[in-house]
Amino acid sequence: MIAVTGANGHLGRLSIKALLEVVPPAQIVAGIRNPDKSADLRDLGVQVRTMDYDRPDTLLEALEGVDKLLLISAVVPGERLRQHKAVIDAAKKAGVKSVAYTSMLRAGTSTLMLAGEHKATEEYLKASGLEYTLLRNGWYLENTTAALAQALERGVIAGSAGQGRFASATRADFAAAAAAVLTQPGHANKTYELAGDHSISMTEFAAEVSKQVGRPIVYQDLPPAQYEAALLDAGLPRMIVDVIIDADVKAASGELDSASKDLSRLIGRSTTSVSEAIKAALPA
Repeated sequence: MIAVTGANGHLGRLSIKALLEVVPPAQIVAGIRNPDKSADLRDLGVQVRTMDYDRPDTLLEALEGVDKLLLISAVVPGERLRQHKAVIDAAKKAGVKSVAYTSMLRAGTSTLMLAGEHKATEEYLKASGLEYTLLRNGWYLENTTAALAQALERGVIAGSAGQGRFASATRADFAAAAAAVLTQPGHANKTYELAGDHSISMTEFAAEVSKQVGRPIVYQDLPPAQYEAALLDAGLPRMIVDVIIDADVKAASGELDSASKDLSRLIGRSTTSVSEAIKAALPA
């Protein structure tokens, strides 16, 4: 039996979908904080169990009979490590044999603000004695395409990444990799640096958007403080703004670029192209 934490989130649902292609639904456990919001998963035959990172009792019960676990990293920075430790401890007590963890690109050496908790989680998982697989996910293409509607209105894509390159892939690509390591042999105690096959700068991204919509959309590179103010004025939470600014600034120095082909090797195909991702995200 395979369990997925955070199964109601974007990556969680895509991971369930990928698993359903190779595993009978009754052998999949969707761990969800509020199971009332998952009727569609039940309709598919997936087992839905209450799994709240902040309620250790639910973790142990949810992992009963589970052999393999996909631990999708928690959302709130500063709380993640504590929550991840609770899941790993529960997995060990429940007799889970293997844990795949969605970490971040080059977590061991990255200077991104999110890297510290990922690195600490990796170390805790290794020290647990459980079989592990570290899925070091790169930047999601959806992080960039999510703002396309606003960009089309203004004719501008703003950022502070300079000419830094993003080796991005879609969440579906990363979900497919997770399903592969959970259902195929040969991934015990391995670490994978997962990135898109082709990196792109924001200037190139804007050029591709322009091509697809048939009118100019430009990338406007802003000083970090100015970009930060614009994001806050747009109503984004401070926590999200801090992550975006940090990622852009670090991308300018190469932190989100990678030549690794681990992702395409795991999923057995090329990763989703930027052109395809833009086409899928553009308003009808």
